[in-house]
This record gives sequence, structure tokens and C-alpha cells, in this order.
Amino acid sequence: MKMRVSAVQYHLHTIHSFDEFAAQVEHYVKIAQEFEADFVLFPELFTTQLMSIGDENGKALSIEVLPSYTEAYRSLFQGLAKQTGMHLIGGTHITSEEGKLYNTAHLFYPDGRVGEQKKLHITPPEIKEWNMGAGDSLQVFDTDKGRIAILVCYDVEFPEIVRMARARGADVLFAPSCTDDRHGFHRVRYTCHARTIENQIYVVTTGTVGSLPTVDFMRGNFGQAAVITPNDVPFPPKGILVEGEINGDMVVTADLDLDLLTIVREKGSVTTWRDRRTDLYTDWS
Repeated sequence: MKMRVSAVQYHLHTIHSFDEFAAQVEHYVKIAQEFEADFVLFPELFTTQLMSIGDENGKALSIEVLPSYTEAYRSLFQGLAKQTGMHLIGGTHITSEEGKLYNTAHLFYPDGRVGEQKKLHITPPEIKEWNMGAGDSLQVFDTDKGRIAILVCYDVEFPEIVRMARARGADVLFAPSCTDDRHGFHRVRYTCHARTIENQIYVVTTGTVGSLPTVDFMRGNFGQAAVITPNDVPFPPKGILVEGEINGDMVVTADLDLDLLTIVREKGSVTTWRDRRTDLYTDWS
């Protein structure tokens, strides 16, 4: 089984309407469609661009306003998924439930279905500045190309939750992120590499680039998309199938061969998934 994945380095800049946002999203989706991608990954918090639309006084919208765009956001991505026949992972969008905000990843299937995964581990700034709530369950998603999981940015820094995803059959982890400096970026990137080695899976990650000068906490972005593999003979020596230019406005694309994962799990140079010592430590399945 193979799947072709595209990851969007989404360029944040000030806009004046939802239509401008929709046109930018469609632009990236059409690029991926031209490469005949099966999955397209957008970054975490890219819909904060909608906050730059501003109010009647030109002041940026507050984070509490973003859930009011949820219906339009979902309609946009559902329509593009149906139109293109691709699975669209619409990064994350801020949703609201019972008065609490959640940083929620969305998977849009070509047949119109929508899967959701709330961010499970919330960073101190998300709590302090936005009072963001944490999700309480891990989802795995079955597709006609294989079983996947979506963990958002900080989530990938916790090995236990990725163990759970692999134990439930996920072969590909999509990790949308949003980091504002090199330190945050490399925390996510290095742990993505670790997760591929520990679990013998693929990780597809991307981040926001550009800037929203009027939006607090979104003025700085440091991002790069990458498709990351286990470090073993069938894969590139550095475990990178493709990566973008840091902070560039672009889409990167690569093919994932899921059969290779089965091979390395059974008879790779190392067999980290098979060799877990669950007699010594908890099996996080």
C-alpha cells in the first residue's frame, strides 16, 4: 500500500475577508491536486489568519471569535475534499464546546465525512493567553489508504500517546504544528524523528510561516514541512523523504510505502516496535 502526501507551509499574512482565506486555501489544495496527492496537511492554528480580518475599528478579532467561523471553515474544506477526491487535514481550528475553547484538528474525507482530534497536551502559553482546553481521547482514523492518527504540535513531544496510536494500528502520524522560534520548532522536529524510530512509522509535519502583525501571539512563525521516516536501510539515511525551505511559502510532496514499515518491523537493522520490554514498563496500547 502506498500513499502520496503533501504538506503545506501556510503563509500567514493579513487578510480582509473569509473569501481571501478561502482563496488561499484553495490555491494550496490545487497545488497538491496537481501532484495527485492522497492526503494534504495544513498546519496548526493557520485559521488564526481570520483574526486579522479585524473589527469595524480595524482591531484584530479575539480568539473567542474564531469558533464563529467553524461552519464556513468546515464547509470550505468539505467541498474541496469532495471536489478533489483527496483527504484534507485542515490543520487545526479553534472550536468551542460548553463555553470552552479547543484546538481541534480536522480530517475531511472525500465522501464528506469529518473526523476530529482535539489537542491533548496544552502548552503553558495556550493556557495563560487563550485559556485553551485539552482533549481527553485519542482517535485513529481508517482511510482507504491506511490507518492514520493526528497529533497536534506539543502532543508529539509525549512518546506515550504515539505508542498508543501505533498500538491501535496507525502507520502514519500527521503532526500539524505552529512554532514561533527555532527552539519550539526543533523541539517538535526532533521529537518527530524520535517517534519514527521508536514506533517504526512515518510522520508528516508542517508549520505556519509568515506573520500576522496585528494578532497577538501570532506575530512570529518559524516553520518547515517534512516527511520523516524510520532510520533504516530502506529509507533515506537521515530519515527525511522531503522537507521544505525553512519559512518559505510552499507545498512539499512525497510517496509513503507502507509495506516498507512491515518489513523493517519484522527484520530491520533494529526492530524497536517488536522489541518493546512490556515486562518492564507499561504497554501504552
